Amino acid sequence: MGRNVAIGIQNYSEIIEKNYFYVDKTSFIKDWWDSGDSVTLITRPRRFGKTLTMSMVEQFFSVDYAGREDLFEGLTVWNEEEYRRIQGTYPVISLSFANVKETGYKMTVYRICQLLMKKYEQFGFLRNCRQLSDAEKEYFERMASDMGEADAPLALYQLSDYLYRYYGKKVIILLDEYDTPMQEAYVDGYWKELVAFTRSLFNATFKTNPCLERAIMTGITRVSKESIFSDLNNLKVVTTTSNEYADSFGFTEEEVFAAMDECGCIEKEEVKRWYDGFVFGEKRDIYNPWSILNYLDTGKFMTYWANTSSNSLVGKLIREGSKNLKASFEALLDGQHLWTQVDEQIVYNQLDMDEQAIWSFLLASGYLKVISYEEYSSENETPEYELALTNLEVKIMFRNMIRRWFGVVRSDYNDFVQALLIGDVDAMNEYMNRVALATFSSFDSGTHPSGKTEPERFYHGFVLGLIVELQGKYTVTSNRESGFGRYDVVLEPISGQDDAIILEFKVQNSKRESSLDETLENALKQIEDKEYAAALTAKGIPGERIRKYGFAFEGKKVLIGTQQADG
Repeated sequence: MGRNVAIGIQNYSEIIEKNYFYVDKTSFIKDWWDSGDSVTLITRPRRFGKTLTMSMVEQFFSVDYAGREDLFEGLTVWNEEEYRRIQGTYPVISLSFANVKETGYKMTVYRICQLLMKKYEQFGFLRNCRQLSDAEKEYFERMASDMGEADAPLALYQLSDYLYRYYGKKVIILLDEYDTPMQEAYVDGYWKELVAFTRSLFNATFKTNPCLERAIMTGITRVSKESIFSDLNNLKVVTTTSNEYADSFGFTEEEVFAAMDECGCIEKEEVKRWYDGFVFGEKRDIYNPWSILNYLDTGKFMTYWANTSSNSLVGKLIREGSKNLKASFEALLDGQHLWTQVDEQIVYNQLDMDEQAIWSFLLASGYLKVISYEEYSSENETPEYELALTNLEVKIMFRNMIRRWFGVVRSDYNDFVQALLIGDVDAMNEYMNRVALATFSSFDSGTHPSGKTEPERFYHGFVLGLIVELQGKYTVTSNRESGFGRYDVVLEPISGQDDAIILEFKVQNSKRESSLDETLENALKQIEDKEYAAALTAKGIPGERIRKYGFAFEGKKVLIGTQQADG
């Protein structure tokens, strides 16, 4: 009988004291301390043990846990006599921005000030210590009860000084989920204001702080140095492509299979298909611990990790993305790979205009994995990465997300798909016009519009929906060429009993076409002129089983027509 699997506990001591299931990651303490790095920023996807690791580090070093050898006996770090001596010997300031998720700048700063005030309350004994002057004690009291925006940037700097003078040792500072407020600021439009505040806070805390021994920051993304780290030349950055601490976050395959043996689980290949796929540095076969723990607890295969947040930012970036981004995502959803440059310094205010930034964000967030990459060289100054969706759980998450895009017209969309499959053109026109009218704007609401709507954004979102709805029944492929309004879709049946379908989308060109009927005629003509059926007939599908449809668009209005099947 294996140890009990406790879900959602992020306090290290509680897990150890109650003998809950735990994978020994205490080697991180030694690896980090041996590195000698002054300030370390570690980025990992959500639910990868960042908070638990920070709790472990705090409880190892903090004077508040002096004499708590029982928390580490029998674990890797305790094998080193040097580390047994330093356990519980440092003042530690530990805080998290994980819950700072406000819709405006002032409330965000207010929440951060509240967190800083709680730190002063935690060390309230300093009010009465002899090392502080009366003026400093008055300052301490004000910071603990009435901290304002002007005070906040120096709050941790001053607290470090007080702790250093009290204990005679420099402090360790731990900041978990540092970038959560930054993501909220991007989504809600107060990015520039928060950047200025955060830069001042980080500079005083981590750069110009003579009482700082070491520091760790964790987050999902590496926010660009130019944004908030411009003054931190002592910052060691460890991202998902770095080799440092590659197996300290997440579970290795060896650890997962050992846990399964302990719990009596035998479906190792299925676990690998669902939850494997994360790559950190050169370390492959990393599993997300949240899904593994939930699977061990329930024995059921479900989308545990993918459903632990709203994924609203991810959905917004893809839904409102350009036609090229959606087309690339179609390929990823179809199991293909994407080659692109990756810039791990995320600039949030570039996500609306820079496709590369979006792929970089999806990689940092764990939705994509690195298959291979080009080496940097003087000849290749901009190496590219080969990316793919991480695993089955992520793919299912995206399928469900795409289905929700059509939530307001779910019934009409499903009816359209059914009408398409049976060849009912009248019904296709009816349902498709309602779908386009209700959802067109949501696919064309980017922050930087081109001056007029971009119908291709809608087309590609529509095709992503087809890929999801027809999964297992048809192979949906798209054949794209440059030029406005040019987009073909081929539905190749997986079963020999179904017809193949060719779709041609065409936007009305008012200079060449006087009506939607003429646009439709040109769409159908293009199917013949370009011989789109050739690839299907080459696979042995007879002409009479290839249906051809033209879609003519004018704004949100759609006209669908068909050609008779070839005899």
